[in-house]
Amino acid sequence: MLTLVSTVTPAADWTFYGGDAGGSHFSSLDQINRGNVGRLVKAWEYSTGELARHPDRKAFASFHATPLLLPAAAGQSLVFCTPFNRLIALDPATGKERWVFDSRPELGPVGTRYNCRGIAYWQDPAAAGTAACAHRLYMGTGDLRLVAVDARTGRSCANFGNQGSVDVKALVLAEAESRAQRIGRPVNFRFGDVQFSSPPTVAGEVVVVGSSNNTKFRRNDGPSGAVRAFDLRSGALRWTFDPVPRNPEDPQAAGWTGDALAATGAANVWSIMSYDAARDLIFLPTASAAPDFFGGTRPGDNHYANSVVALRAATGEVVWHYQLVHHDVWDLDLPAQPMLLDLNLGGRTVPSVVQVTKMGLVFAFDRATGEPVLPIEERPVPGGGVPGEQLSPTQPFPVTIPPLVTAGLNPEDAWGYTFVDRAVCRGLIAGARHGPYYTPPSREGTVNFPGMAVTNWGGGGFDAERQLLIMPVNRAATFTQLLPVGDVDPVVLNDPMAGLKGIPGRLDGTPYAQVFKPLLSPLFSPCNPPPWGELVALDLATGKTRWRVPLGVLDKLVRLPLPLRWGTPTSGGPIVTAGGLVFIGATMDERFRAFDVETGEQLWETETPTAAMATPMTYKVNGQQFVAVAAGGHMWQYSFKIGDSLIAWRLP
Repeated sequence: MLTLVSTVTPAADWTFYGGDAGGSHFSSLDQINRGNVGRLVKAWEYSTGELARHPDRKAFASFHATPLLLPAAAGQSLVFCTPFNRLIALDPATGKERWVFDSRPELGPVGTRYNCRGIAYWQDPAAAGTAACAHRLYMGTGDLRLVAVDARTGRSCANFGNQGSVDVKALVLAEAESRAQRIGRPVNFRFGDVQFSSPPTVAGEVVVVGSSNNTKFRRNDGPSGAVRAFDLRSGALRWTFDPVPRNPEDPQAAGWTGDALAATGAANVWSIMSYDAARDLIFLPTASAAPDFFGGTRPGDNHYANSVVALRAATGEVVWHYQLVHHDVWDLDLPAQPMLLDLNLGGRTVPSVVQVTKMGLVFAFDRATGEPVLPIEERPVPGGGVPGEQLSPTQPFPVTIPPLVTAGLNPEDAWGYTFVDRAVCRGLIAGARHGPYYTPPSREGTVNFPGMAVTNWGGGGFDAERQLLIMPVNRAATFTQLLPVGDVDPVVLNDPMAGLKGIPGRLDGTPYAQVFKPLLSPLFSPCNPPPWGELVALDLATGKTRWRVPLGVLDKLVRLPLPLRWGTPTSGGPIVTAGGLVFIGATMDERFRAFDVETGEQLWETETPTAAMATPMTYKVNGQQFVAVAAGGHMWQYSFKIGDSLIAWRLP
C-alpha cells in the first residue's frame, strides 16, 4: 500500500500549541539533557495580573495556557493568552513584557468559567514579511469571538472580520433559534452556554474553531457542537460541520431518529484539533451528544459523537471517522488532541493518528483512510440501564495495547486513610452497582472505575526514536446516579451546578435528574487504592508498558505533611525532548518535574507558586534552551489556590 510520508516535523521552536501541527509534544532541543537537568535554575517569572484585575471572578478562572515562541521574522516573542482573553508577548530570554492586547470580552455573570488554553500562529505567504498582519495570532474568546492580531505589534488585524474580530456568537444564536423553531421549543440560550477555550487550528487557508458546551450535563437540547472554519485573511465563514448529522442524506444520520436529529445538542469539539498539510486533513476529537449520563432521547450509536473525525480542511467534507464510544452515557468525550505520529509497525513506517481517551484506552488509525493500524474489536459490555435507556451491547477495545487502568472496583478493594475510611468506602461500593468498563448509570447508583478521566486534554508526548508515548494517568472512581425527577426536591433541581456538587441536578428534556461525583472517603481520599496519579510510558511498536511511576506526593493534600509518593489527580500534559527528558507539572502538589524518558526515573523537581496544571513548552533563544509552564491551579478544586504565573527555567 502506498502511503505518504509525514509532514509533521519535530519542533525546534514552539510555534504550535502541541509543539507541531500534529500535537506530538516533542522538541528536538537537547541542550538540557539527562546529565545536566538537575542544575536548572529559574530564569524568570511573570505574573499576568489577571487575579488582581478580576478579584470577584478568580475562583472561576483557569490559567492553562501553553505559550508559543514566534519565529525571528515575527518578532521572536513568547506569546500566550490569559483566562480573560488578553494576549501577552514577552521577551523569551528575560520575561519582560513587550506588548499586551486586550480583547475586552464580555465577562457575563459571576460564575461564568474563564479559560484560554492557547492560540494559533500563521504567516501569510502572500504578504511581505514586514507588512501589517503578515504574521498573525488567532484567539477564540469566552464571549464567542474569533480575533486576529498582528504578532509583531499586538494590534488588531483590521481587515479580518469587523476590525479584527468575527462575531461567532451571532452564528451560534442563529443556529439555536432555527433549531428551536424546528422542534417547537423556546430559545434557551444563556451567556456561557457555549465558549471558546482551546486554541483555534490553522488548516490550509482557513482557521477552524470548536467550542466548549457547558449545557450538556443538564439538558438534551443545548446548543449544537458545530465546528466552523473562517478565511484566514478576511474572516469570512467558509464551512460548518455539525457532529450531529442534521442532514437526513448523511449516511450517519440513519442511526438517529428524526426527533433526536432535530433536538440533540453538543457532540462538540472542546479540545484541540490537528492538521496534516500533505493530505489537507483536519482531525477532530468529538465529545458526547447531550445530555450526559442518559441517552434515551437520542437512541442509536450517535455518530459522529465520541469519534475521531477527519475533514477535508478546504471544504469541511467528511473523509473518514471512527467512533470510539457508542451511545455514550458516561461523559467519555474524546478529550485530547489527535496525535499525528509516524509509527514503526512490522518494519514499515505508517503515518498514523493516535487517540488517547478518558477510558484509558489508546487507539491508532491510518491517517489517510481511518483503518485501524493497531487492531480493534467490538466486545460485549454490561447492559441493564435505567428505564427508557437504549445502551449499545458492545464497545470498541484495542487488542494489542492494554488499558492504562484495569477496570472494576469491588467492596474488598476499598481503601482509606483509616479503618473508618475504608469501612465507609466499602459500604459505598457495596451499596451501588459496580463492574467492568461501561457499567451504566443506575437508579441505585453506579461506581465506575476508572471513572475520573484516565487521560484528559493534556494528552501525551511522543518520542519517535523510542516509539514511546508518555502520558499522565488518573486513577480514581466516580459515582453516578439517575433519579426520577418526581423524586427530587424542585429547589435542588434549580441549582444549575447541582449534578456536579453531588446533589441531583436536572437533565431537562428527560425524566431523570443526575448525580455525578468522585467516590471519596470521609477524609476525602479516593475510595480506590493508590497510586491516584501516574506517569506511564507506552511502547506503541509493541503495545507494552515500558515503565510507570507514581506522579505527585501527598504532603500538601493531607493534614499530616507526609511525603507519600502515591500520586495525585492530574490536569495538564507532558512534553518530551531530544535530551531524553519528560517535563510535566499537572499535579496537585504544586511541583514541576523532569523524568528520564528511558526509565521513568525522576531527575529534577522544583516547587511552583501553585499547581502547574498546563502543558509546558521549550524553546531556544540566544543559544540557550528554556523550559516554561503556566502555574495557575484549577478552578475545579484540583489545587488549593488559583494563580497567574508563567515561569521559565534554564541552565546556569
